Amino acid sequence: MKHQHLIKLALLTGINLCTFTASAAPFSFGLWGDMPYAKAGDGPKLPAVLKSINTSKIEFSIFVGDIKDGSSKCTDDVYTKAIQMFDSMSRPVVYIPGDNEWTDCHRLNNGGYDSQERLAHIRKVMFTKTTSFGPQGIALESATGADSLYIENKRFIQNKVMFVTLNIPGSNNNKILDEKDCKNKSARTPLQCEQGNAEYLARDAANIAWMQSSFQKAKDQKARGILLAFQGDPGFDLPETEDLDESKAPIVSGYQAFLNAVVKETENFDGQVLLVHGDTHFFKVDKPLYSPTKTLPNLTRLQTFGSPNLHWVKVTVDEKRQNLFDIEPVMVQHDKP
Repeated sequence: MKHQHLIKLALLTGINLCTFTASAAPFSFGLWGDMPYAKAGDGPKLPAVLKSINTSKIEFSIFVGDIKDGSSKCTDDVYTKAIQMFDSMSRPVVYIPGDNEWTDCHRLNNGGYDSQERLAHIRKVMFTKTTSFGPQGIALESATGADSLYIENKRFIQNKVMFVTLNIPGSNNNKILDEKDCKNKSARTPLQCEQGNAEYLARDAANIAWMQSSFQKAKDQKARGILLAFQGDPGFDLPETEDLDESKAPIVSGYQAFLNAVVKETENFDGQVLLVHGDTHFFKVDKPLYSPTKTLPNLTRLQTFGSPNLHWVKVTVDEKRQNLFDIEPVMVQHDKP
């Protein structure tokens, strides 16, 4: 009846029906990551998480990194098993690399790998397709030209929301602070640390460029919202005191340039921005920017669950809501041992 009324109105007034823009239907997606960790005994609990996600009414899910714990070997089978897990899901899965599968592989208890070699392996085996994992994969856009190396950075748009994933992992985004940091529990050589910092600088610039172009594309397509997802905790929860802002300490300095760029883009974006990360393993939703005393109103931070808290987060997008993103933690029931 509503459509018939619009048609009649158009015929009487001569209004072009193309000027009427119907709202997109609400849809939901899932967020999960930092699991399973063998050292936490996550194996028996993981099937319940997968079942919960598989039987929920979501369009897709995003895994925010860490397919293993940080004190186990970075062997090739780790990535193969993750691919098998993602492809077994009933809905598409978009994967983001975490620190445990590349940044931290230099650690002696991880096997003493070259971190950049592990990242190259991830790109080779986990990002060979132009679609997501799982059935009926989502078509994902990657950077071209000078930034085409960073094929793990993806984006897609659905129902006026731009989804952007970035390789920004834990352990300070692979920024190495000094000689002590280089050698700590590590098989790295000074040359590898120098190469690691060069990798960080180049990838940080590419991440910023990818994020900025995604905001522009969201504006061009009149998107109502944009989601930025990566693995590393950028230090929002470090304390701020009168004399010192620990959130800008050296241990999180690898995130500052990117966050500063996000702030500028968000200030010039009319829609809502949902910034998603993992790494710290407990669920949290807040508005950490600009500071505890001044809010960037259209940016919300969502921190996902992680081992040993094996749960996930469901987000529903509804254009009719002022806040656009409706966030719901999904608590998975696990059998007692």
